[in-house]
Amino acid sequence: MDWSLVAVLLLMGAGGGYAAGLLGIGGGMVLVPFITMIFTANGFPPQLVVHMAIATSLATIMFTSLSSVRAHHKHGAVQWRIVALLAPGIVIGSWIGPWIGKQMNTSALSLLFAAFVAFSAAQMLRNKRPAAGRELPGAAGMFAAGGVIGTVAGLVGAGGGFISVPFMAWCNVRIHQAVATSAALGFPIALSGTLSNIYYGWAEPGLPAYSLGFVYLPALAVIVAASVMMAPFGARTAHKMDVASLKRAFAAVLFALAGYMFYHAFS
Repeated sequence: MDWSLVAVLLLMGAGGGYAAGLLGIGGGMVLVPFITMIFTANGFPPQLVVHMAIATSLATIMFTSLSSVRAHHKHGAVQWRIVALLAPGIVIGSWIGPWIGKQMNTSALSLLFAAFVAFSAAQMLRNKRPAAGRELPGAAGMFAAGGVIGTVAGLVGAGGGFISVPFMAWCNVRIHQAVATSAALGFPIALSGTLSNIYYGWAEPGLPAYSLGFVYLPALAVIVAASVMMAPFGARTAHKMDVASLKRAFAAVLFALAGYMFYHAFS
């Protein structure tokens, strides 16, 4: 990689890490579109660009989630009981997601990514108050919810916050706690999903040098260096913002990213 590319990846990693701490989305929803742009501009095989962007993004979340959750934990906002209930389903789903993605072409995967992101943003902006008596489901329901969160997150290369945050808010978990808990869920999603992407991409023809399955290691190293440093700053900002502002910020980021991936699918 040349120095200009390193500089772009560092800047992108800083933005992704800040978003990871601020919004509890692991940074993946921010990183995938930008990594797609960079890999496309650098001549990566078109049929592998989105698959590699998703896999590389997911791998970064192993590191940003740890940095982010440490900052949220200091505020006492992480609900570890919720993490324990969702994690088993999440681990299974995150392994399945990349396998599903491998069966899809780049355009279909881009469309799926954009559709989920746009739907999540719309749900956040609706600001519909949950029923006062609604609570999180029991153990079986949480396992199933974790499976859905993990599968979709593994499929689109994100930390799952775009589903888990609205899900927890719908069940009357305070938005700041939902964001913090989502950050903690990012690690099992990223670990399982990354291993799956390595396994299913291992023998894929046409991968660039220094790829580990679908994960592009040079980009991973540079992005992680910047994102781990910035995630705690995002987490601190989140705890200073009111609920309405945090939801609007979440939705605005997601709509912008959905727009780019819709464009990429048809370009």
